[in-house]
Amino acid sequence: MTGLCSWIVVGLIVGAIARALFPGRQPMGWIGTTVLGMAGSLVGGFLSSLFWRGNIAVLHPGGLIASVLGAMLILLIVSRR
Repeated sequence: MTGLCSWIVVGLIVGAIARALFPGRQPMGWIGTTVLGMAGSLVGGFLSSLFWRGNIAVLHPGGLIASVLGAMLILLIVSRR
């Protein structure tokens, strides 16, 4: 249960950072931002596993950067529709 709660909080933080760095307006609320951050963590973790062996923890600075980049990639794909 603690892991799920921390994943939600980290997702909110990552989503908020990605939305702040991504140019333009993204019309979504807190729940959308949290889901964006959680999905960005999954995408960023998958992409980082392609380049580096081992596991990058989410609370490690490299994991946070990969999560933010993954969330920004999702925003880029969604905004191009």
